[in-house]
Amino acid sequence: MPHFPFGRFNLPRERTLVMGILNVTPDSFSDGGQFAALDFAISHAEQMIRDGVDIIDVGGESTRPGAPLVPLEEELRRVLPVLYALRDCGKAISVDTYKPELMREAVLAGVDMINDINAFRAPGAIEAVRDSDCALCLMHMLDKPATMQDKPVYADVVREVTCFLRERIEALTSAGIDRNRLWIDPGFGFGKTVEHNYALLKAGSQMVAELGVPLLAGLSRKSMIGAVTGKPVEQRLAGSLGGALAAVAHGAGIVRVHDVAETVDALKVWHAAQ
Repeated sequence: MPHFPFGRFNLPRERTLVMGILNVTPDSFSDGGQFAALDFAISHAEQMIRDGVDIIDVGGESTRPGAPLVPLEEELRRVLPVLYALRDCGKAISVDTYKPELMREAVLAGVDMINDINAFRAPGAIEAVRDSDCALCLMHMLDKPATMQDKPVYADVVREVTCFLRERIEALTSAGIDRNRLWIDPGFGFGKTVEHNYALLKAGSQMVAELGVPLLAGLSRKSMIGAVTGKPVEQRLAGSLGGALAAVAHGAGIVRVHDVAETVDALKVWHAAQ
């Protein structure tokens, strides 16, 4: 298949796609509060479009370690106006949620991907997306955001994450969802130590080959970057670019990033050299 089916779009396979992060939250780990107001969110999305973004990923609940839960009504209030405002922007729109009720509303709003940190395990989640044409991203997370970083332990992190993702792929395809709609995300930072994260990063191509599903990698500005560079969140641009290129080298079809313009340029050079 020469393209990735992606809701209303067919996105190219011949290069890595850039997903820009649009957090409409007051408390996300890197950019909390910057884009919570609708006009600021739209302005930031417009800048990402000028910078060459392929997909805009809208999130209304922080999932940083220890983050409190956000009530459904509040998440709907934050996210839906942005989805409707961006629906006809010419770029694919993703919504980052694990709540089936928001998934249903997002499908009605015309989004192109549902990006679920809970891998569609919530009751009703599969039913919420089954009859749509959205791409679906299944992420691995150990436990839940409030406790996921409390001493995560694996016997073999790559094997266990791969097995989990295989089970979730089978659950969705058994429900009648076309495998071509699915993406996997190993969940960097979601219940993993630094060593776990880098083991998973290096195993990306192996996971894609075993599971037969393309890979989305989100490691922009995360603690796994800070652990290697020794830099705080606001100084992790160079490390995040290195991480994005490493993810591409290890099989990622999408990189999910905060810094769109810089990532687009880095990938242009990367692909020109291949």
